[in-house]
Amino acid sequence: MPTDPERVIIFDTTLRDGELAPGCSMTRVEKVRVARALAELGVDVIEAGFPGASRGDWESVQAVAREIHGPVICGLARCERGDIELAASALQAAPRRRLHVFLGTSALHREHKLRMTPAQVISNAVTAVATAREICGDVEFSAEDASRTELEFLAEVIERVIAAGATTINIPDTVGHAVPDEFSELFRYLRQNVRGIDNVVLSVHCHDDLGMAVANSLTAVVAGARQIECTINGLGERAGNCSLEEVVMALRMRAAFFNLATNIHATRLYPVSRLVSNITGVLMPRNKAIVGENALVMQPLDVGQPRSTLVLGRHTDRHALHERIQALGFELDAAQFERFCDEFKALAERKKELVDADIEALVLRVEGAASGPWELTQLRISSGPEGAQATLSLKHRDGRSVEHTARGDGPVDAAFLALEAATCVKVTLRKFEVRAVTGGQDAQGEAVVHVEYQNRTYRGASASTDIVEAGTRAFLEVINRIDLAA
Repeated sequence: MPTDPERVIIFDTTLRDGELAPGCSMTRVEKVRVARALAELGVDVIEAGFPGASRGDWESVQAVAREIHGPVICGLARCERGDIELAASALQAAPRRRLHVFLGTSALHREHKLRMTPAQVISNAVTAVATAREICGDVEFSAEDASRTELEFLAEVIERVIAAGATTINIPDTVGHAVPDEFSELFRYLRQNVRGIDNVVLSVHCHDDLGMAVANSLTAVVAGARQIECTINGLGERAGNCSLEEVVMALRMRAAFFNLATNIHATRLYPVSRLVSNITGVLMPRNKAIVGENALVMQPLDVGQPRSTLVLGRHTDRHALHERIQALGFELDAAQFERFCDEFKALAERKKELVDADIEALVLRVEGAASGPWELTQLRISSGPEGAQATLSLKHRDGRSVEHTARGDGPVDAAFLALEAATCVKVTLRKFEVRAVTGGQDAQGEAVVHVEYQNRTYRGASASTDIVEAGTRAFLEVINRIDLAA
């Protein structure tokens, strides 16, 4: 990929590294939804996954490569021929594609994880890059745990893989160990001591274990990096990754200092943040930088976060609804809009005044409605001193209809037991969270459910003015995820 010295490439790894956050695995349909949103956001590179990890990962990468045009679609691979060939096959349909190979370079990785000598690490890295370059003209090499690697050895590895054909060199702070001053010195050392480094794109990939992923990434850019690897909402394993929205807006708001730009459409940041939060079930704190409710370092509209007082109700016409959806940064196709209007009318009967947060919740619910085989068509709850009873009806996409009744300690427990019996899926509930989407006594509540099934964690989320209904729909979303993963 050609690089502009005044422009920073945004490499999004929400679908790969971000998905490693516990309970944040996405279905293939959800990954395509997120990838489409990332393309609309203006992301330059989408790391769609790790095809060699599983058949499901391979199929998800293939789906993104087939359906998403615009950004470069990237697949991760270990420095092994089989992994590289799997990644290449998954990416074949993408008009623009990249192979991303990685290998640990620090002494800890060499001695305890890889059990390789320094010479073997160099040989494997060079062979892998050369193999990838035979298949694809765009090859990225990542020196895993680079921030803890001896500088002279790191420089030697990078010089050798550049000679083998790497077009992008990524320097990760894999364990979130670095601090800005030493990280900038690392980049300066490499630029001064690696032959050929001016002919490749230098990239940075930081984790947030010490809370410095964004700071380290921006420091690396000042020191010469021209690609930042990041995720929406800073999603990722452990403490997460560098937050895309934070680095993008830092570069934009402090343009006089950085003198750099990105291709990101900033007004899409908030809608994409909400989409990823909804799909992963990771709720954004009010004080989250850039996209949190309390963030006021800029005008909310700059990142697509409206601050209107427009109130909608049951007499609002379809044209006004469509305009409001677009103003919030969302797009629905004709079928989705019809469903939205039905859901809006039903909600307006229960809630006199609907505000932007209500509209967002409905849009995200409608967008995700087709992501699973089961649909809730009816829910009836009765409660008394001796417990509660739930009767629910489900419709399967194969045409089947199922109804089941169950008793539980409370209405939510009864509804969950009825869902398990109706779908024949038994799970272990680990966490049930509720928060208000809007204010007032008739506020919608968002329910988030975390369960364990066959040693894997799944989560679901939904919103409603009836918290039992919200919890039931969230639990059904979990069951749909399990069904799709089977």
